[in-house]
Amino acid sequence: MYWSVSPNEEGVIAESLNLTVSLRGTREVRDNCQLFRLTGLLDAFSEPTFRKVLSSKIEESPKHIVLDLSQIDFVDSSGLGALVQLAKQAQSAEGTLQIVTNARVTQTVKLVRLEKFLMLQTSVDAALENIKSF
Repeated sequence: MYWSVSPNEEGVIAESLNLTVSLRGTREVRDNCQLFRLTGLLDAFSEPTFRKVLSSKIEESPKHIVLDLSQIDFVDSSGLGALVQLAKQAQSAEGTLQIVTNARVTQTVKLVRLEKFLMLQTSVDAALENIKSF
């Protein structure tokens, strides 16, 4: 896992996250949250690295996490388990985990009835707006 850090024009710090061959992403640190944008597969192969990297980032500030999974192609039970663990970790750190989904991810989450616990959002803007209420 490698990452590079660079500030963008708005002063938001962005870094590349090379998690696994099948899962890539970026992390942006904003005033009140960390925004992760992921692409690829969140499955048994990528889950250990995904959980380890995000878990370490939740320990940092800010405590509110937006996880953009709108470009994820597949989530299996291992990925769902990691999302539940990260949501619990964010809550115990007095933060939140907002998950932006696509139809495929939403269907998988609803299949196991975790849509309310995982705070699913339709867009990054909706997730960022929801964080303002905490």
